[in-house]
Amino acid sequence: MLITELKNQELLKSQLKGKTFLLLCHGCKELRFPEKEAEELVKELTEEGIAIGSLTTDYICNEENLKLRLNRFAEQIEAADTILVLSCGVGVQTVASMYPNKRVLPGCDTYRLPGFQGVTPLEHDCQQCGQCYLNLTGGICPLTACSKSLINGQCGGARDGKCEVDPNMECGWERIYRKLEQLGRLDVLKCPVQLRNYATDEAVK
Repeated sequence: MLITELKNQELLKSQLKGKTFLLLCHGCKELRFPEKEAEELVKELTEEGIAIGSLTTDYICNEENLKLRLNRFAEQIEAADTILVLSCGVGVQTVASMYPNKRVLPGCDTYRLPGFQGVTPLEHDCQQCGQCYLNLTGGICPLTACSKSLINGQCGGARDGKCEVDPNMECGWERIYRKLEQLGRLDVLKCPVQLRNYATDEAVK
């Protein structure tokens, strides 16, 4: 099981640039979604003229299904500078891969709880660390894309873009660099390292 918690709203607002489309995932049966807080955020951003559209659905980690649901919002998404995704990290990564030229930001932190995790085959993975970094890494999770789960850049051991631990695995931080370069956001790498709070990570307890 897992649970999502809305990030600090003032922090979220400070990260939003230009017009924003909001995508809310009610998730799978086992997920607790901050529905009331999310609806209040959508209403507030809409009244402030920041949000130009929103969709509340489920299983946004299923890319094929999500594409069908987003068809009617194509104009709003095209006009948006940012897509704010309120879901677990898998949903954020799915949306980021669908819209490589858009700023895709996480609106939630995801926490792991003991129990059934579901059987849906997924292309992306979320470590449910309780401190989502996807806003700093172009929608690519450094904890799951990097075999060493490094959060402050690559280790220097990669060769020809491949991980030194697993030669068949693409270096996660090279992927992150290319994505940020594509978005024109390499300045993000100059930000001070956001220290990880391991106390929120059930996986390391």
